Amino acid sequence: MTLAPPAHDRGITTLTLDSPANRNALSARLVGELTEALAGCADDDTVRAVVLTHTGNTFCAGADLTAPPEPTAFVALMRAIVALPKPVVAQVAGHVRAGGLGLLAACDIAAAGPDATFALTESRLGLAPAVISMPLLPRLDPRAAARYYLTGERFGPDEAARIGLVTLTAGPGGDVGKALVPVLDGLRKASPQGLAASKELVTATVLHSFDQHAEDLIARSAALFASDDAREGMTAFLERRDPSWAL
Repeated sequence: MTLAPPAHDRGITTLTLDSPANRNALSARLVGELTEALAGCADDDTVRAVVLTHTGNTFCAGADLTAPPEPTAFVALMRAIVALPKPVVAQVAGHVRAGGLGLLAACDIAAAGPDATFALTESRLGLAPAVISMPLLPRLDPRAAARYYLTGERFGPDEAARIGLVTLTAGPGGDVGKALVPVLDGLRKASPQGLAASKELVTATVLHSFDQHAEDLIARSAALFASDDAREGMTAFLERRDPSWAL
């Protein structure tokens, strides 16, 4: 199983990434299951909002290099989160890497616990954060985006909040679930129509990015994955060694 059965509590449906053996990496199966679950939430009038969370110490490690999804399927998943007429809230208590940041950025609200860490590691694999740029770049501080896109450095929850990647943090020693209680209570008090109309306003720029750039970025991503640099980078990653270009 890669996605736990949905849990429901007073209008909030929780979808839990549940593949800790591969650090909840974005496999074709996980992308398919999550896409299907979100479609079910969209059609269910009892669902006011969706929480996306995880088991294990990693929210999402990025693409599953052993069983990756089709780029078009992953793009469709991110767009489905953005376009869902109900708020999607990310609850992150662990690590987020590469494509996992695209999943996170597609969510409307994101909360991070004190042990959360983040990194855009694509450049170190001979790749680039191509398709995930569509939800990421409209939200991130431009200078921070340049730094972390280029260097692949790891950063923590406070920095993630400062640059716009997450909405709030639980603070040192805090519980991210408890930090989200007032947010979820606020969503429960809003009307479904009010939530849908308000979300449409705040996601317009992100959806425009998908509509304008998806085809080009999917092609760019495919070309990068097929390159010699990417083969070396991914082989080095799987063999737990430095790639040939590392200084």
